[in-house]
Amino acid sequence: MKRFNNAGTLLKDSKRVVNGSGHQASILLKKPRGSIQMEKIISRRSFVGAGQAAVAGLMTSCLIPSVHGIQPATRKIRIGQIGTRHPHAAGKLAAIRGLDTIFELVGVVETDAERRESVSGSEVYRNVAWMSQNDLLNCNVDAIAVETQVSQLVPTAMQCLTAGKHIHLDKPAGMSMPACRAMHRQADQKGLTIQMGYMLRYNPAFVLLFDIVQKGWLGRITEVTAEMGKWANDSLRQELSEFSGGGMFELACHVIDAMVTILGRPDQITAHNRSSYPNKDNFLDNQLAVFDYPNAIATVRCNHIDPFGFPRRHFHVVGEQGAFEINPLEPPKVRVAFDRPRGHFKKGFQQVEVPPSSGRYDAEFEDLANVIQGKKELAWNSQHDLTVQESVLLASGMKVSPMLSPTKPARDSK
Repeated sequence: MKRFNNAGTLLKDSKRVVNGSGHQASILLKKPRGSIQMEKIISRRSFVGAGQAAVAGLMTSCLIPSVHGIQPATRKIRIGQIGTRHPHAAGKLAAIRGLDTIFELVGVVETDAERRESVSGSEVYRNVAWMSQNDLLNCNVDAIAVETQVSQLVPTAMQCLTAGKHIHLDKPAGMSMPACRAMHRQADQKGLTIQMGYMLRYNPAFVLLFDIVQKGWLGRITEVTAEMGKWANDSLRQELSEFSGGGMFELACHVIDAMVTILGRPDQITAHNRSSYPNKDNFLDNQLAVFDYPNAIATVRCNHIDPFGFPRRHFHVVGEQGAFEINPLEPPKVRVAFDRPRGHFKKGFQQVEVPPSSGRYDAEFEDLANVIQGKKELAWNSQHDLTVQESVLLASGMKVSPMLSPTKPARDSK
């Protein structure tokens, strides 16, 4: 397995060109000294087979519960949740409570009494045991789902790891690259699992895509094009204005994770960010990031002023021997094209039926259960997650290093 040093994510150059209400930032990523560039960051141990013939990848190892319904362990996995403010918090808790043959929900932490009172009446939080964070961290619990507001995700995760707990950490992994590195270093030293909440990893269309890419059926990848947007009303705009990276940071991180799964660490990232209503707020609502690779160019768009943003979400991959299109992402529709017959696929374009998922987040927690029970390793290791976080921050125009800001104005900028 090819690796690179966690601390080696140095910036070689940065520049910013300001034009109107938007700006462009282009960042060259310097490869760590003594390291080998990673074409794949997913652990090779997650795949079945050897050499170029290793093909069984994520279809069999990453997603053991692809048919949904793994055998319950002798002892249920004891799990708790910290936080209710993350946009995915209710959905994650619903998945945990629905998998009651696998998990025993110990309790939920919400330190804000007013917030706790407001969510207690909803179905998903009904009859849960409310606990203090100290009580949860110090009780006999195997794992904790961290679902706080984004600014508190990594600090809370560090407390869980210090207490010796595996964690499911919702996205994105905070706003500080040094803090993210420290978190993964802590987990690696303690032998604990950090499962990031990038839900597309377990989307059946992406599971199929990762498998086909691993088999080499698309040939050398030359292009990835992705878009993940929505319409943000004034309330959501105000909420997301907390992040200097806009929607690219908060939402498009899902597709950046999938891009890194396929292509690895980019050589250069150019961010184009625009605030369409500067008199209203400073929210970056129309963004484009370009990721340069040795043999490919990837583009990711995030548009929060798109009234059809959700149904237009897509992820397309083009190789020298085929193409794979997911459009829309949820529920996924897949079209593939091959320059020759591949497996049970014919030459040319064809629609592909993908199996439905039992729940948006079910497969994530089924996979986490298999990891905790020692049945497998998580397919996405700390090096992958660090590369994703670095890429998300740079694509959003956010700072990665306190020594060098990717949004520092160039000398000739106007």
